[in-house]
Amino acid sequence: MALKFKDILQKLSLIKDYSSLVVPLVIVAVAVVIFVLTQLMSNRLRVRVEQESVSQRGKKVNSLVKNAVSQEQWKCEQQYQDAYERDANQIAFLVKQTTERELLSYKIFPEPKDPSMLIFVEFGQRFRSGIEQLVAGIKAGECPTETELSKSLPGSYSQWGDRLTSQRLGEVDATIKEELCQAKAKSASIYCNPTALAGYEFWKEYKYYDVGKEESIQQCWYQQLGYWIIEDIIKTIATMNSASQNVLTSPVKRLLSVDFTPGKQQSSAGPRGTVVSNRPHYVRSSEDLLTEPYTQRYCNDDMDIVQFKCVVLVSAKAVLPFMTELCSAKEHEFRGFSGQDPKQTFRHNQITILESNIRSINLKDEEHELYRYGDDAVVELELICEYLFNKSGYEEIKPESVKKELASAKKT
Repeated sequence: MALKFKDILQKLSLIKDYSSLVVPLVIVAVAVVIFVLTQLMSNRLRVRVEQESVSQRGKKVNSLVKNAVSQEQWKCEQQYQDAYERDANQIAFLVKQTTERELLSYKIFPEPKDPSMLIFVEFGQRFRSGIEQLVAGIKAGECPTETELSKSLPGSYSQWGDRLTSQRLGEVDATIKEELCQAKAKSASIYCNPTALAGYEFWKEYKYYDVGKEESIQQCWYQQLGYWIIEDIIKTIATMNSASQNVLTSPVKRLLSVDFTPGKQQSSAGPRGTVVSNRPHYVRSSEDLLTEPYTQRYCNDDMDIVQFKCVVLVSAKAVLPFMTELCSAKEHEFRGFSGQDPKQTFRHNQITILESNIRSINLKDEEHELYRYGDDAVVELELICEYLFNKSGYEEIKPESVKKELASAKKT
């Protein structure tokens, strides 16, 4: 134990001998640390100086100068905005043109310009003659009538004109009947009778003095809408059948009906009786629907909506082409709502198909017995559609009573 203590004293003595070196060593250590830190800071400062030096700043300035926006840039932006505004205005203008259409009479809307009630008779006459011209324009015909058959097949009809059953027809009579039916089919491009089109029969029996002036104005307005819609359907058929020679080769074989209020026809009552009017009506609520629209469109501040049903017989191959053509853009002429302005040619595209039903037909049914459709497979195509009228296009001529009717109704 004594030895160990002695060793310790010797070591302490040794430290004492070198105590004069402690301070210099500490100074050297601190200097080394400071030197290292200085080098590190110097390197960082050098990098920073290089990055933020005048030359580097100059390079950035040169780069920014090259990419700087010209002082004339605002003019380019103004041109862009002007072009955007012109496009928006042009779209609004074209939309308005879709509903600027020719009228059957320029004496009635928005208020009659002639005190005579005969202007309504004139409207009805123009409606009927317009439908007849449309039907004639697509080379429409009909199957043989009972009178024509009775004259051609005297042995098969009684003195009262009642047609006997086909089982009692002789071979000669059957041949004559077939030839007559074929001749009718070859003389027309489509089967269509004007009576199948809504409004045609109505105006034949209409008595304006039974309902009064206001009701007559409304009747003319809604029938005018119907005429425009029928016109588009006829134009569709004309385009579809443009390359065919007759019914046997036509894609569209027969126009069965155009209806606006099936199952809920409106009537005009008067002291002389009731006249049924299958006329268009505006879709203001769910009660006005022929079918639920997936478009969810009802009359609002910008547009009026009408639904209609069209039934045609078409070649099975023509179903989709007919639907496509029905919804395509069509041309119309416009001479202002006075009818006296220079003629302009506009385009409209207002039909949307909401529902379609395709049914096979039995050619032996009585409904088709005297019709000949050619070799193609034929189906019955029923379409329920909506027709969109842009209010800005015709609001100036809409009768006040119609405006009030629309304003008082709320969508449910």
